[in-house]
Amino acid sequence: MAQPVLALGAALLTVSGSVWYVPALADLRAGDDRPRSRRDAAAACVSAWGATGVTAVLLLVAGPWWVPALTAAAGAAVSCGFRTRAAVRRRREAEETARHWARLGSRPQAAEDRSRTGRNAFAALLAAGLLTAAATAALLLTGGPTAPYWLTAAVPATLVALFLLLAATAAHPPGGRHPANRHPGRP
Repeated sequence: MAQPVLALGAALLTVSGSVWYVPALADLRAGDDRPRSRRDAAAACVSAWGATGVTAVLLLVAGPWWVPALTAAAGAAVSCGFRTRAAVRRRREAEETARHWARLGSRPQAAEDRSRTGRNAFAALLAAGLLTAAATAALLLTGGPTAPYWLTAAVPATLVALFLLLAATAAHPPGGRHPANRHPGRP
């Protein structure tokens, strides 16, 4: 694939990633108003998307392939370093918060419990996307010229519909409110 095509793809990917790096920039600008773990996670996000943008430019102007590849690898390494540090700090902050609440003799519903559901949903959707891509590629590769190509649209649509149905039932279980949305003192 030609470098200008890859540069265009990387540039479009960087522009579409603004939904992640613009809030991350806001977290970095907030400074001490945000926990250190959140600022480290924001730095990881900004460094990853910044490396993608720089790689897009280098794909256009650099001659050899190793220059943008090395830039992308360096950006990924820096981002992984920030992300690892953010995870370590987040764990320490959670332990410190738990100690403070233990001294008070109470335990609020942890934000970890609520965010775990979001991470699980993201992982399920990511897995669904990868399964869809694999199924579509398998259908296209094994089908030949007389294959029913309508399956390449039907399989992804079915998988996405299945996971959306699962997400909808998990978000609103039958029989009332979701346990995560209940007030701690009320049944």
